[in-house]
Amino acid sequence: MGLFWILLLSRVYALAWGQGVYAPANAQIVHSGAACNVKDDNMSERIYTIKEGDTLVLQCIVKGHPRPQVRWTKTAGSASDKFQETSIYNETLRIEGIQRVQGGRYYCKADNGVGVAAIKSIRVDVQYLDIPVLTVHQTISDVRGSYYQEKTVFLRCTVNSNPPARFIWKRGDMLIEQSKDNGVDIYEPLYTQGETKVLKLKNLRPKDFADYTCQVSVRNVCNIKDKSVTFRLTNATSPPMIRLSVNDTVVVDPGQDVRITCEVTAGFPPPTVTWSRYPGPLPLSAQVRGETLILRAVTPADAGFYNCTAVNNVGNPARKNVNLIVRTMSNLTFQITPDSNKDSETIQMGRDLKLSCHVDATPQDKVNYTWYKNGAPVFNSDSLILLRSDPDMAPGTSSLEIVDMKFRDLATYSCMASFSGSTVRELRVDVNISQNSVSPPVLSVPPGGQVVSVREGGNAELVCLVVDGKPRPPILWSRTEKDLLMPSGKPTVETPDGRLRLKNVSRDMMGAYRCQTAPYNGLNIKRREAQVQLNVQYPPILDPVFQDVRSRNYQMVTLRCTVLRSNPPRLTDIRWFRNGDFIRMPMPDLKETPELKFKLEPTNNGSYECRVSNTVGTSACTFNVSAQPYNAEFYFDTPNPVRILKGNNYSYNLQWTQKDPDATDRIIGYWINVRKNKQNLLSKQIDLKGKAPEKGVLMSYTVSDLKIPLSYEVRLAPITTYSTGDYVSRIIQYSEPYTYPRPSDHVCGFEDERICGFSQDRSDIFDWTRQNHLTQNPKRSANTGPDTDRSGTKEGYYMYIEASRPRTQGDKALLLSPLFNITSSKGPKGRVPYCVSFYYHMKGKHIGTLNVYLRVRSIASVDRAMWTKSGHQGPDWKKAFFDVTPSGPFQIVFEGIRGSGFEGDIAIDDVSITRGECKQQNTVANAGKTVLIGGSHPLPLAKWLTFGLSCFLSLLFR
Repeated sequence: MGLFWILLLSRVYALAWGQGVYAPANAQIVHSGAACNVKDDNMSERIYTIKEGDTLVLQCIVKGHPRPQVRWTKTAGSASDKFQETSIYNETLRIEGIQRVQGGRYYCKADNGVGVAAIKSIRVDVQYLDIPVLTVHQTISDVRGSYYQEKTVFLRCTVNSNPPARFIWKRGDMLIEQSKDNGVDIYEPLYTQGETKVLKLKNLRPKDFADYTCQVSVRNVCNIKDKSVTFRLTNATSPPMIRLSVNDTVVVDPGQDVRITCEVTAGFPPPTVTWSRYPGPLPLSAQVRGETLILRAVTPADAGFYNCTAVNNVGNPARKNVNLIVRTMSNLTFQITPDSNKDSETIQMGRDLKLSCHVDATPQDKVNYTWYKNGAPVFNSDSLILLRSDPDMAPGTSSLEIVDMKFRDLATYSCMASFSGSTVRELRVDVNISQNSVSPPVLSVPPGGQVVSVREGGNAELVCLVVDGKPRPPILWSRTEKDLLMPSGKPTVETPDGRLRLKNVSRDMMGAYRCQTAPYNGLNIKRREAQVQLNVQYPPILDPVFQDVRSRNYQMVTLRCTVLRSNPPRLTDIRWFRNGDFIRMPMPDLKETPELKFKLEPTNNGSYECRVSNTVGTSACTFNVSAQPYNAEFYFDTPNPVRILKGNNYSYNLQWTQKDPDATDRIIGYWINVRKNKQNLLSKQIDLKGKAPEKGVLMSYTVSDLKIPLSYEVRLAPITTYSTGDYVSRIIQYSEPYTYPRPSDHVCGFEDERICGFSQDRSDIFDWTRQNHLTQNPKRSANTGPDTDRSGTKEGYYMYIEASRPRTQGDKALLLSPLFNITSSKGPKGRVPYCVSFYYHMKGKHIGTLNVYLRVRSIASVDRAMWTKSGHQGPDWKKAFFDVTPSGPFQIVFEGIRGSGFEGDIAIDDVSITRGECKQQNTVANAGKTVLIGGSHPLPLAKWLTFGLSCFLSLLFR
């Protein structure tokens, strides 16, 4: 069974609206996962320790009515860290295979809208121990000669752990102790990542060439075993060295195969070579064969930095990088720039003209641009100047400047972009320069296109045309509000024909759109721009969309349907319906808020709908109008709702409040149904006997004759003179009445996870386990352990020790009762006695021993043996009891000791600790039946015979 603990929030809550409704309070965080340890720190906060990889289960239990909503959040270790995880709305937080990064402070916040929310936190400390890393280093002073001609060698052992690890150094199998070997130093260096210990070998001796083991330990916390690493130090030990078969930068065409070899030139032990890539992982098509990396048919997506690393834990790792570049070329554009010194926008004879050409390429600086005039190559001259990289343009742009333009310069110019010696296809663009072929663009929005109206969900087309100008540039679209993106998520969208097509238009797309001429594939002059307004039309937005209206019969009811927004704003129709039928009434004023008034009667309860229309569509407000009472609201914080009855039965104190009881006709009672497996076990009417429910005041009803430990579904519905409300349901579960820390008449059957406050002893070898017939391992041995609990029910739980592997003979498991805080006061006849009673099951040929101790708390706790039993005791549950007379606060300790084999399961059930002496009888329980089996005193038979003989002799000699 997992550790169980409760963290109570000490908080006084104020009641509102009567005694039944109150803000969340008494928050508890309950854990049922694999805890290693739970303790309090100086801030009165629980620290929960768990092993990495185990399952964390935290449950937030909070009182409050109505039932609060629970939200979990988490921060890291310090208060300054931001939240690390999304909030989780659930009472139970479960993390499978918890990792170290998931440690930190977890907050449980409960809120029900009444008063202040309840908040409680717990700090989760994840424990772990990695495998240590051992590296060997030399002194920096002399780097010449053989590696180990140096006098000093450092063995550095580093590990990541929580809690901090303890280091042990060994040479061979012998422990290295600094105090006993003058040739070594063991110390912790400064400024290191993780935990590090260094073993320094001074004045290297022949015996220092050996196997060195670094062993790390966290002292078995959370059952984390020690880890170790071993390194063999020889006179051949040396750091790795590598060289690459290619240059630092490799440029290839798409589709080529790439082979890179990382050759190890030195290093002992033989280094391990690994390949990695930045950014991202190696491509899926990559193959690593020893020291060689092979990339088949590379694509532009395979470009990046490839890293070869050689490691042998001697010195620093050897690293080499290769920058792989895959050639690409796309989107060749041109620009025509008139004489910028004269602010000209047209081609004029006698003035300068610049033609520019740019291509998006990788690598950009390896692109070759070639210019042609009427098909003939262009060379530098007094009138034609070639610029390989134009400083006035974007990087990688080539320009051809025509100086003092003449008629001979009117021609068709071509720009060709290519990679030298590459298979990447070259790109070419032609520009016709003549007096009639180049003119500034004129941008225009077609008549009626300045405002485009479209219904929400439809498609729209915004049009902005270049009606004049040569050549005609593409059009760039953007939102006029600079913070808004285009519907595609980009800041600008290019359209070659000036038509922006939008699909599935929504109202958030409404607004002004700017269209501009692009600065490329045309004249490089001041941009022309225009605007188009997108008007998205939608039906009226109404409030409320739905409203539940409750009222008494024969009272006036007013329904209002408010129009929040509408586009177009003018309404065209308002109609009211009841249960789908049109209500005939005078035509309402379309400028006023729609409203309907009527007297509620049993015949006109139902669904009312107000349909409001504009030219786009119709929306509706829906009202559920009823004299039906609101639902009851179950109260989940009833203290000790369970009462034990005779015959293995129990009763449950069901409590609830009535939501807004004065909203409808007087509530005269409730229908209650109790169901098990969807079958009604009880159906009756609870009569309030003329006392109407009050807002926030608790009502109670005791549900009897429920079977331990079964759970049931309870359904409850309010009743008025005219109608019955809707049923609400909840599950009621049997739970052990928790009356500790004082002894009571209650019997603990371990039926819920709290196990009545019992706990596992941390000093034993293994734990007791809570189990019932339904949770038994189907592969368990049939020759040991009980089939059911003491009462004979499959659902009933008990506690037992599992004797199967890895348990060995003599392993002990201790189960502790709660601490009973009694005083040492004496009664008329001495110390007050208490009766300890329980059932035990000890079936199997390998049964060990069951011991029961009395542990009295004082300056030093003392365990006193009170009862013991060993060996096979038959297939039935048997009862045992004994009296104790403690001198102060005490616990009862159940110790199970594993026998010689796996058929040795021992179980206990129905433990009770009551004030007063035990009744002198003993019983056996078999399938729920109890029979007498004779004497009950725990003392051995020999002591009884001795006691009887002494009594007989005293009577004889009187």
